[in-house]
Amino acid sequence: MAHIDDIQTQKSNLDYIRSSMDAPLLEKDHELELATRWRDKGDEKALHELVQSYTRLVVSMASRFRNYGLPMGDLIQEGNIGLMQAASRFEPERGLRFSTYASWWIRSSIQDYVLRNWSIVRTGTTAAQKSLFFNLRRLRAKIESRNGQEGLGDEGRRQIAKELDVNISDVEDMEARLAANDQSLNATIGEDGETDWQSFLADSRPNPEDVVIGMKDAQTRSAWLKQALGELSDREQTIIRERHLVYEPVTLEELGKQLGVSKERVRQLEQRAMDKLKVSMSRHVSNPQDVLMDY
Repeated sequence: MAHIDDIQTQKSNLDYIRSSMDAPLLEKDHELELATRWRDKGDEKALHELVQSYTRLVVSMASRFRNYGLPMGDLIQEGNIGLMQAASRFEPERGLRFSTYASWWIRSSIQDYVLRNWSIVRTGTTAAQKSLFFNLRRLRAKIESRNGQEGLGDEGRRQIAKELDVNISDVEDMEARLAANDQSLNATIGEDGETDWQSFLADSRPNPEDVVIGMKDAQTRSAWLKQALGELSDREQTIIRERHLVYEPVTLEELGKQLGVSKERVRQLEQRAMDKLKVSMSRHVSNPQDVLMDY
């Protein structure tokens, strides 16, 4: 899915990038001071200076993902979200540079955005699949360059699967995904441009006539079953109802306690009642078992 920014958006992006690159870098001591003031005192001025100084990290990281066809401005915005998350979680006393800590959050935020929006089909639901998604092109280019030919081949796929600790089938599936683009069902085809892909999709749902016939048949079968149940004794009706006509059937043991008989006696009564139902239903259909299976 390729996204193209309009001219005004591109200009705004360039202005933002220039201002980010003009922001002064921070010395380590001043960086830690700002982070401490923000964490301990909620000093928003310190937060603004800290974040503003490292928006260049966001721009740099976003540029690495521009080949996925997503708007550069959106990539930068997602990176800024990661930068803010880093600022809220940073612990100055650990002695780590904020830039090092923030880089991980920025990259993670941008990667999540790419995975959500690169395709309408969900991509990379596990850590291994995410690694495969973001490293396949790089590793493929490396292998192709080394072999002096285009295409991975079985050996190249085995190398990538081993390096990323995934199955070869995962490499093949991701390779196919990256080579294809999403297509709109409303995209027109043919010279006249009046037919779209959606017109060729078969509707697997039953047509209205089949629906009405099915409803009528169900009503008829229910009437037959009601008539057949009426021919059973009260105890047999209870057994059939509790064992076959409820969402959670009662066990033979529980039903035996309810009726004051043994579990084996309930099983015998159930079998006798089912035989009676089959005899009754056979007056209407050749195979009564087919009707009884629906209940």
